Amino acid sequence: MYNEIDFDKIDINAEPPVNEPDRQYYFMAKCREWVWEFERENKRRPTACIQTFGCQMNARDSEKLMGVLKAIGYQEDDSEKADLVIYNTCTVRENANQKVYGRLGFLQTLKRKNPKMKIAICGCMMQEKDEIETIKKSYRFVDIVFGTHNIYQLAELLDRQIQTQKQTIEVWTDTEKIVEDLPNQRKFLFKSGVNIMFGCNNFCSYCIVPYVRGRERSREPGDIISEIEHLAADGVIEIMLLGQNVNSYGKTLEKPITFAQLLQKVEEVEGIERIRFMTPHPKDLSDELIAVMAQSKKICRQIHLPIQSGSTRILKRMNRRYTKEQYLALVEKIRTAMPDISITTDIIVGFPGETEEDFLETLDVVRRVRYDSAFTFIYSKRSGTPAAEMEDQIPEEIVKERFERLLMEVQKISSELTKKALGKTELVLIEEQNIQNPEMVTGRLNNNTVVHLVGGAELIGKIVPVKLTEAKGFYYIGEGCD
Repeated sequence: MYNEIDFDKIDINAEPPVNEPDRQYYFMAKCREWVWEFERENKRRPTACIQTFGCQMNARDSEKLMGVLKAIGYQEDDSEKADLVIYNTCTVRENANQKVYGRLGFLQTLKRKNPKMKIAICGCMMQEKDEIETIKKSYRFVDIVFGTHNIYQLAELLDRQIQTQKQTIEVWTDTEKIVEDLPNQRKFLFKSGVNIMFGCNNFCSYCIVPYVRGRERSREPGDIISEIEHLAADGVIEIMLLGQNVNSYGKTLEKPITFAQLLQKVEEVEGIERIRFMTPHPKDLSDELIAVMAQSKKICRQIHLPIQSGSTRILKRMNRRYTKEQYLALVEKIRTAMPDISITTDIIVGFPGETEEDFLETLDVVRRVRYDSAFTFIYSKRSGTPAAEMEDQIPEEIVKERFERLLMEVQKISSELTKKALGKTELVLIEEQNIQNPEMVTGRLNNNTVVHLVGGAELIGKIVPVKLTEAKGFYYIGEGCD
């Protein structure tokens, strides 16, 4: 493991190793020399700030990036005035790209005042050739550019930029490589995401992810379990298994293994008390997975099951590869096996060609499934996807009106469901100090619903009994029990 490496014993005057992760350890050692020089000159260590845009996969990547920087000797800073600022980008929606460019303009002002400041941009947005060309042409003050497949190369790219003092760009179009045993810096001490796979093979017609994250690649189960065992030994009690489609896990391995079988292995790890995963695809959620979840004492009673649309016609246009009827049958299977399960979803309103009848089909699914909560989105045309070229784009005023109707229905049902648990005492994992009220803490139930209660920082990271006293739609107010 990386934390057993003595960087002082690495010969940085030798040629860099070819094999990973030894190659990255070598460049970390080289960068550490630069950090010491910086500290001698400035009487302090250099600071680093990472701004993360997008999904939990990006958040996990940022933890890995910060882990490398901490191993090098950087001090973490939440200010964009840091000596090194990294933007880890999302590109699911085009307005996400524009947001990043706006922030880069702000950084340019800061860099004029501090020419030694280094700026890096990475992640999904950098997998698009047009965006790289824009950076090269209009944002030449950006020092390092790298993509989703090059996250593990941060130390190597940083060293290259330090040596050349030129804009350094490394973006691969795809890779089969998965580099293990590199450092990471977790945001939470008691819970952690764990990548089990990378990439996506589904090609939903509205989604850019397969083009920027590449084809599916699964990690070896032994590597995953080893990582989780180390996390448990370090005090982690809840893990989130991450993949664009966890149900496809294991299919690309030399010795195939199902996601359900992996979950059974994870459950055997001592110290882990809660297991979550994100995200399953309805088209290949297996009976085996449902059975494993139903029998488990650690897998949380919550599943995120994106529907996207309740219309079979629109689902076909989305290339989702299931029908409304198949989705509802799957929900029935899940609820039969686990009557107490919380089901959440994603819904897109205003997909090209969506009629009022199609939208009513979506409302019908919402009413029949009765989701605990839903992430609702107005369709956003994403260049580079088949949906962006489709005719019958829906007028904005119609989409907004449908969106409001959907939101009202989702909120109404969620409010009704949360009221059912009022007065009950449930176990809550306390995660953080409440942002609005420092005298309160915030945590989550097993089913992932948020709970706020009066309490101090000593509760953070503990699973405690809480009486649910008020239902506030998507969350509860509670009282701690002695």
